Amino acid sequence: MNDSASRVVVITGGSKGIGRTIALKFAQEKASIVILHYDADENESESTLKMLAQQGVEAESHRVDVSSFSAVDGIFKDILSRFQKIDVLINNAGITKDTLLMRMTEADWDAVININLKSVFNCTQSVIRSMVKQRSGKIVSISSVVGQIGNAGQANYSASKAGIMGFTKTIAREVAARGINVNAVAPGFIDTDMTAMLPEKIKEAFIQQIPLGKLGQPEDVAEAVYWLCSDGASYITGQVIHVSGGMYM
Repeated sequence: MNDSASRVVVITGGSKGIGRTIALKFAQEKASIVILHYDADENESESTLKMLAQQGVEAESHRVDVSSFSAVDGIFKDILSRFQKIDVLINNAGITKDTLLMRMTEADWDAVININLKSVFNCTQSVIRSMVKQRSGKIVSISSVVGQIGNAGQANYSASKAGIMGFTKTIAREVAARGINVNAVAPGFIDTDMTAMLPEKIKEAFIQQIPLGKLGQPEDVAEAVYWLCSDGASYITGQVIHVSGGMYM
């Protein structure tokens, strides 16, 4: 499956939404793409694989609980044994369990922290040794504008996304000398299935907070992610790129 000249790209949460759009962007360079997801069924991941096949890309998908250290360790060992390398890691998996802090359960807190933040530790640690050995690699994690500015009802989500920012800057410092770039992208309000379900009044309230006056598109995020993984961004590391229409400046 893998042409040694092509890049091997692993994308968590890659079966739909922003993750799918990122996968389709990397397909333009005919990369070898591995999607990790935790959907209840395989419908979304199969749809993504079909889209990738239409672009002439052979990709694969695996259902993995990225909050489990042992599960992540196992799947990355398998990927490395078969492909011999991982050039790009996109930490995109994430969930929300929104409620005010006084109503938030311990289970709601733990689930969001484990899936959104611990998964970034699990996956990054699983690739870092191989990237250090090959003296190259690109790691981009998806944070959020609320990790920078906060948002009522999202204490767990905001904390997880702020944690990604701090993690990114620290790992960037640790591995920069080995030719590895580690960055994050912080989307604002993006037009996805999740935002599509919101009432129009709430959408309008969101848009009023955005200087550019519109929701972002998944492609806006994918373009930033892809650029950070390109040679054009080879001198950029430890940065958080906000794709939020100006919500945070």
